[in-house]
Amino acid sequence: MRLRNIPGSREEIAASPFVVHEDVMKDQKGRWHEIFGNRNPLYIEVGMGKGRFITQMAGFFPERNFVGIEKYSSVLVRALAKREANPDLTNLMFLRMEAEDLAEVFGEGEVAGIYLNFSDPWPKDRHAKRRLPSREFLARYQQILAKGGKVEFKTDNRDLFEFALQEQKEAGWNLELCTWDLHADEELMRSNVMTEYEQRFSSKGNPIFKMIIAPPENTGESAD
Repeated sequence: MRLRNIPGSREEIAASPFVVHEDVMKDQKGRWHEIFGNRNPLYIEVGMGKGRFITQMAGFFPERNFVGIEKYSSVLVRALAKREANPDLTNLMFLRMEAEDLAEVFGEGEVAGIYLNFSDPWPKDRHAKRRLPSREFLARYQQILAKGGKVEFKTDNRDLFEFALQEQKEAGWNLELCTWDLHADEELMRSNVMTEYEQRFSSKGNPIFKMIIAPPENTGESAD
């Protein structure tokens, strides 16, 4: 996917009070409650894109804190626009960072839940370790997830979903939910929050795949 550069996006991000910047983000490891001024459970979306999903989640769940993570400035700036249009969302912040560095930014057991939505499939075999549901990333998620924490993954890419199922199995994670057609399940759709990609792909008739997985064991603090 080619990303259109947005002039001034880096400067806008650097000036935003809704972004935790690189010079301080690693100092927040284990201390994210200080950013939000409360000890509400913390949820993160890795690769949030333009921010529709996490902005809506923050509105639906004011008793939770949310951090949206995106590495591309020209995409993150779109999410910032949504945040600025919703000034009452005091439970939502953003990071511009590489997902590989999660364990350097969040402490052990600090994150109650992780969302992966329509992640880059990295289709070439040599790039498998870069896929967000890979066992390499599952190991990173396990470091930061609280006891009872889960990873929720949605995609329209069947190959990536099959890969994620295999990685979950090989890593010994527990498969708590798996559907090959999310939008055909009325019960699951009642609580489903759609991303921009999800709306686009589902409108074309593409089935949406979803799984919820949990680590085999977790000794961190409770996510409740």
